[in-house]
Amino acid sequence: MNLSRSRIETARSLLFVPGHRPDRFAKAASADAGAVIIDLEDAVAAQDKDRARDNVAAWLGEGNSAMVRINPPGTPWCDADLAVAARYGAPVMVPKSEDPATLADITCRTAGKCLLVPLVETAAGVERAMKVCATPGAVRVAFGNADLARQLGIAHDDHTALAYARSRLVSASAAAGLCPPVDGVTTSVADMDALTADIVHARRLGFTGKLCIHPAQIAAVTAHLAPTESEQRWARAVVAAGDSVTVVDGEMVDKPLLERARRILSAADR
Repeated sequence: MNLSRSRIETARSLLFVPGHRPDRFAKAASADAGAVIIDLEDAVAAQDKDRARDNVAAWLGEGNSAMVRINPPGTPWCDADLAVAARYGAPVMVPKSEDPATLADITCRTAGKCLLVPLVETAAGVERAMKVCATPGAVRVAFGNADLARQLGIAHDDHTALAYARSRLVSASAAAGLCPPVDGVTTSVADMDALTADIVHARRLGFTGKLCIHPAQIAAVTAHLAPTESEQRWARAVVAAGDSVTVVDGEMVDKPLLERARRILSAADR
């Protein structure tokens, strides 16, 4: 069964698994992530690309679901990666997304069978974020903090240095009518404090999902991206007050706050 649009839009944790490690596919699928992404790009060495693609085809051919991170357009492996994804209608994460025409071409070449998750991880992609988000077929964008940081010459875990890029993706997603984006990875697998700090920062900026590189990260991501108890109490009080402008706990509540309250309650039900 393919990942649905709604599943991709509401996933809080999206777990990468290397395409050349089929022994890990079933474990990843049972790890309670919102979605599993089989990686054919960064996690796989050049000599293993073809074998990894065959592993993806075998997994999807057995009726399993996954998103596929293909190799970037223009590389020797991209066309074959796309062909496998299109054969099974699997959603595609597109690395180095920065050219709307290239993304539109992928949608055309897959006959619209593959939902697109553009991975924005270059300066050009950040500056063209609105056009990337508005590309037909795109359902949600993700942030590639490591690659962007490398290009900019900054640390991949520097919240301040990457705040502009993150905020631009959040704003562009909203302007294009997409759901909020997915934040990048936390590379410190064993450092739960670093993971928590990254999640809290991303959530504050408006992200509602996060890329994970290890199953151990999923529980924290899911918990910290969910509405808190205090947020839910506030939302229930606001909704209970009705549609007219009113005051709840000393705060004026009008339509924008009412809509926010409804979104909080909707997110809490996922």
